[in-house]
Amino acid sequence: MSKIVRDGWVVELDGPPQYAHGQKVRSRFMVRNDGTFPGKDVGDILVKKGEEGYVISIGTFLQQYYIYGVEFLESGFRVGMKRKELESAELLIDGGRA
Repeated sequence: MSKIVRDGWVVELDGPPQYAHGQKVRSRFMVRNDGTFPGKDVGDILVKKGEEGYVISIGTFLQQYYIYGVEFLESGFRVGMKRKELESAELLIDGGRA
């Protein structure tokens, strides 16, 4: 039986999604295939830390989390990511990050 790690009892679905369709985001971590990405071996790198992409879909997982479907520009892969795995890549007016 697989063990699903649930980040405590945080229920993101109580509020709106952090990111919107079409928003530019950046991966905060390197992401490897856990066996759910077709055509790649388990452990293959799918997304590099710092790689940028755009949110193309927003779904849910375990009635607890939003899952953001992100199309990454460099790799060309579409990968499902949690909020904590992403950060905004859009510039603010003052030159900082969103």
